[in-house]
Amino acid sequence: MSTPAPNYPPYPHFLLTHPPSQPCILHVEINRPQKLNAFSPPMFSELQDIFERLRLDSGVRVAILSGAGERAFTAGLDLREGALGMSSSKEGEDSYRQARKVRETILQWQKAVNAVEGCGKPVIVILHGISYGLALDLASACDIRVCTRNTRFSLKEVDIGLAADLGTLTRLPKIVGSMSWVKEIAYTCREFDGEEALKMGFVSWCEDGEKEAWERALGMAGVVAGKSPVAVEGTKELIDWGVGRPVRDGLRYTQIWNAPAILAEDVKEAVTATIQKRKPKFSKL
Repeated sequence: MSTPAPNYPPYPHFLLTHPPSQPCILHVEINRPQKLNAFSPPMFSELQDIFERLRLDSGVRVAILSGAGERAFTAGLDLREGALGMSSSKEGEDSYRQARKVRETILQWQKAVNAVEGCGKPVIVILHGISYGLALDLASACDIRVCTRNTRFSLKEVDIGLAADLGTLTRLPKIVGSMSWVKEIAYTCREFDGEEALKMGFVSWCEDGEKEAWERALGMAGVVAGKSPVAVEGTKELIDWGVGRPVRDGLRYTQIWNAPAILAEDVKEAVTATIQKRKPKFSKL
């Protein structure tokens, strides 16, 4: 049975737990199933706080992000509480001041999604059911994506009169490598399922149901949590930093990053454990 995460405060719209006997893994569950886990404005602040705390939590090595309930990972932005609230303005306020407030809101929501990508720990996302709009923003910001066959993906923003603005249009082309497919789903807002997501390389695994997807994600998280946190942190940093940069720059940054990492006890422990044919034990970061 999962246990509450003691290093985190309670959140109105998220549940934070550790899987049984695995305190190095943090399960972050979007918990608004009655609204298909759609995001209201306060949820962005909660999301950002969770992943900024995770960055500083030396006891956690991997996170799993999922959505509560059987129907949805998230239906995206709560249009009643999100879009309407963002478009409200004071009477007599000019267009520049209105636009400035909207821009600031977009910036804050982008920071929340960026916090997922920038938490310094591998994040595995499990997608199921309705996964619209913001679902793709969040998933694109995660390191590893797992979904169920019945997942209903859709990049919905064009249908509500906007270009997607929380990261998908920037991250997704780099993930799947097909600009034609990205533009097709962005322009048309059509749904695509887990099998298509797997075929296009958006997800690593497409499982029959939520139970299988959870087992897949938890299994991967357990493997990663058993590795050197110094090595995993460095690997994530170097992969993310190198996207879109010349190979020479990436190699140079790797030299700088690995110089102190090689001096960490993790290298000695990993090599010794390999020679002694035992499981290595690594300290917290």
